[in-house]
Amino acid sequence: MTRTIGIYVFDDVEVLDFAGPYEVFTCATRVAATVTPQAEAPFRVRMIGATAAMLRARAGLSVLPEADFASAGHIDVLIVPGGVVTAELPKAEVIAWIAATARTSELTASVCTGAFLLAQAGLLDGQEATTHWDDVAGLRDAFPQVRVRGERRWIDNGAIVTSGGISAGIDMSLHLVERLAGRELALATARQMEYDWNQNAGGAQ
Repeated sequence: MTRTIGIYVFDDVEVLDFAGPYEVFTCATRVAATVTPQAEAPFRVRMIGATAAMLRARAGLSVLPEADFASAGHIDVLIVPGGVVTAELPKAEVIAWIAATARTSELTASVCTGAFLLAQAGLLDGQEATTHWDDVAGLRDAFPQVRVRGERRWIDNGAIVTSGGISAGIDMSLHLVERLAGRELALATARQMEYDWNQNAGGAQ
C-alpha cells in the first residue's frame, strides 16, 4: 500500500518544517526500493497549497505547490508545518480544508507552529500537543482547551501527532515512518540521511 503524504505549504512557511518531512518520506521510499525493489512504494509525497501559485517560504525561498486544495485528491497523512502562521489562522478556507482532510486521513501531524492551525481547526481540543519552545505560551494562551506540553519533542495521540520546532519535525517524521512502514525502514532512512534520530523524545502512542 502506498500512502499519500500531503504537506501543506503557504507564504512564510518555515523551510525545514516542510523540507525535513519531505526528505524523510521521499528518502524512505528510495531506501525501500533498494531493499525490496518489487514491492509497492511505501510513500508518495505531494506539496499542496491553497492555490497552485508560486509562494515564498520564510527567508524568501520560492516554492511551487504540486497541487491545490481542489486537485489534492485523497491524503493518507496530512502534515501541517509551521513558520509565520498569523496570516493563515483567519483564513476560513484553509482551516476548513485542514479539518475536512483530517476527517478522512489516517493521521494528521504538525510541525512547530503548525499546531496553531490544527488547534484552530479544532483538532487538538482536549489533547496533549506541543510546538516550538518559543511558542508554547502563545499556544497555551490562544487555545486553553489544548493541553500544551512544551517539554516534549513530539506527541503521538494516534490520529493526531504534533512536534516541536524545525528539526523536531524530522524526528517526528522518522517516528511516523516507523509507525507506518516499520522500524527497520525508519532506521535505514535515518542512516541514509546521516541523521542522529532522537527516538525517545515522544510519548507512547
